Amino acid sequence: MPTSPRLAPRLLAWFDAHRRDLPWRADRDPYRVWVSEVMLQQTTVAAAVPFFDRFVRALPDLAALAAADEQQVLKLWEGLGYYRRARHLHAAARRLAAEHGGALPDDPAVWAELPGVGRYILGAVLSQAFDRRLPIVEANSLRVLARLHGYRGDPREGAGKAWVWKAAADILPRKRVGDFNQALMELGALVCTPAKPRCGECPLKSACAANRDGTQHLIPSPKKQPEITLVDEVGVAVRRGGRVLLCRRPADAGRWQNMWEVPHAERRPGEGLDAAAVRVAAELTGLEVTPGAEVATVKHGVTRYRITLRCVEAAAPAGEFAPGFYAEGRWVAPADLADYPVSAPQRKLMTKLAHPDPQPRLF
Repeated sequence: MPTSPRLAPRLLAWFDAHRRDLPWRADRDPYRVWVSEVMLQQTTVAAAVPFFDRFVRALPDLAALAAADEQQVLKLWEGLGYYRRARHLHAAARRLAAEHGGALPDDPAVWAELPGVGRYILGAVLSQAFDRRLPIVEANSLRVLARLHGYRGDPREGAGKAWVWKAAADILPRKRVGDFNQALMELGALVCTPAKPRCGECPLKSACAANRDGTQHLIPSPKKQPEITLVDEVGVAVRRGGRVLLCRRPADAGRWQNMWEVPHAERRPGEGLDAAAVRVAAELTGLEVTPGAEVATVKHGVTRYRITLRCVEAAAPAGEFAPGFYAEGRWVAPADLADYPVSAPQRKLMTKLAHPDPQPRLF
């Protein structure tokens, strides 16, 4: 395979001609690079663009992010998923503001100690913002490197993971490192795609082992798929005096920490929907409720779980909310439900509760 000095000019020339016009590429401001790269972890470019624009309009620099309330940060992140990314971004900004004068330093040692910063984020920010000669590996660049070398192992774990990071480091040029890292990702996104790669358009085709051997469809080896577990949940939209009970998850919850939701939990085998609603309301809120009409059914996935959440309305004319699993409960007017940061499946329920179907309801 040609050495990196021969590969880099080809790839960078292709990148200069074909790269997408993305908002975080307008300049090499370290803050914008950092925010974009955190968003792009486990999120597509198309999905991230509107969230990035909204986020940096509200919080245009490190000082603004550090000074923001966590609820504001979560609300701005709402819909992107994997909310731990937002909490880590916020915590890291506060640490940089407190310990480094609000600067984003050109120092790998500082970045390595920040919450949520692993090898990818460190390399992405420092190479793009400061042209540090650091590699990155994500799904697109991993695929390009594996095909380029004809690597037949699994580059996602074990020895294969070590191999691909070394390959990414070995191929780096001496200059325009950030652009080169972006170019590898862009090539994977636009040309060296998982299915039906357009090898005739690839600037590296003459150096690619997979193109030479016709093994593009075999490389990289398929990702191991987890066994799917089906989960049946009930949600309870508890109403009182025209308001809905909204509950805040604790800071140490497994997911969606400090975000708000209609109380919900898994149904027991053979348990009817009404009985489940009464039980869940009592266990999670301390309220005795009378179940009513079903509001909506929301299906969503979390890692290997495929969840069906059926939500029913319920009346609780008396009694006080009792903190237990939830850190806090508030009675919220339907028109105000949009002000609270919630998960994507919960937002579907909030929309339904704020804009009910024009049909008779029990409560």
